[in-house]
Amino acid sequence: MKKVLIIAYYWPPAGGPGVQRWLKFVKYLREFNVEPVVYVPENPQYPLVDNSFLSEVPEGITIYKQPIFEPYRFASFLSKKKTKQISSGIIQTKNQSVIEKLLLWIRGNFFIPDARKYWVRPSVEYLHGILEKEGIETIITTGPPHSVHLIGHYLKEFNKLNWIADFRDPWTSIGYHKKLKLTKLAKNRHKELEKLVLNSADKIVVTSETTKKEFRQLSNKPIKVITNGYDTSRPENIALDKQFTISHIGSMLSGRNPENLWQVLSELIKENESFKRHIRLQFIGVLSKDVFKSLKAHGLEPFLDVVGYVGHDLAITYQQKSQVLLLAEIDSDETKGIIPGKLFEYMASGRPILGVGPRDWEVSNLIAKTKTGAIFEYNSHSDLKNVLLNWFSQYENMDLNVNSTQVNKYSRRELTRQLAEFI
Repeated sequence: MKKVLIIAYYWPPAGGPGVQRWLKFVKYLREFNVEPVVYVPENPQYPLVDNSFLSEVPEGITIYKQPIFEPYRFASFLSKKKTKQISSGIIQTKNQSVIEKLLLWIRGNFFIPDARKYWVRPSVEYLHGILEKEGIETIITTGPPHSVHLIGHYLKEFNKLNWIADFRDPWTSIGYHKKLKLTKLAKNRHKELEKLVLNSADKIVVTSETTKKEFRQLSNKPIKVITNGYDTSRPENIALDKQFTISHIGSMLSGRNPENLWQVLSELIKENESFKRHIRLQFIGVLSKDVFKSLKAHGLEPFLDVVGYVGHDLAITYQQKSQVLLLAEIDSDETKGIIPGKLFEYMASGRPILGVGPRDWEVSNLIAKTKTGAIFEYNSHSDLKNVLLNWFSQYENMDLNVNSTQVNKYSRRELTRQLAEFI
């Protein structure tokens, strides 16, 4: 059985989508003759914690840990709340305080590529011995944080290794880079490091075709698209909500604010008494202040149910209970290749997906191929309204379902098989 060292920042008990990709790969790799050895921080500052993931770590997996220094701990003295929001990717775009502007500027220009950069050197020094001890010839780094890839780069410089760099998100083209108040010098440094990683890694894994095309302009190394996915173990016999619930699971960030949807819902509430009695908007996870203000401005506050963050198992239950599942992405050219990890769990839930995102969003093709819902742009109105009315009519007749196809190709086991072949 071939040993592979996986170097990651996010690992149980971290919560959120970042941890799930490699937790699931590790869960199934042994079935494909690959023995994973994991290296993670000993004392990380995770913005979200979900202890339920601990039970999914396979027995007997070797896990190495080293301490990490994170400057967010010092920044929290200025504003604990703002620091936690920034570290989890929640950046308010309006009415930023002086402290928030300062934190963003420091984050963007002093900590390149990110605030976990101080883990790189001690990790490289520590892992030289682990590679020899375990007889490892293949390493995989996964980012963000993209500083993790620099560990792979320096290890490869001094060892004969096969290095695979896994990008769960793009690097310099991701939307939040514009919000970090980067100087020209900082922007150039990010691009230099991105190009360094893409050209020194032996192979590259990405989660979307869009990112593959983008990276192909920067590197001629083999690039494989392996999307995120869903696990087959799911709760059974979950009764659907009696209300017409439209649920969003995950972080509803400031940029993900589909005001055209809020406008359509507001109109339907005014025009249709039955819709008004039954509609319920659920947010399971973080809801930004900007989005909440927008919902309130459209008169939707009485119909809101803001649950907050819940464990992954309970989140899956909410998915299967909901009548409709909401998916939203920032309306930007940079986000057309972003495929939220929850999309695949949405697909597996059997509930219709209502998506609002940028033009040419890669998600649109996935939804169309699997017949799992409908995707709209931010300027859509009448078509969006018609679909909602149609789904509400089916709901009233207790016949709101989807006849999906080809969803099983996105199971975590099948995706792990693809990864093992690429290794």
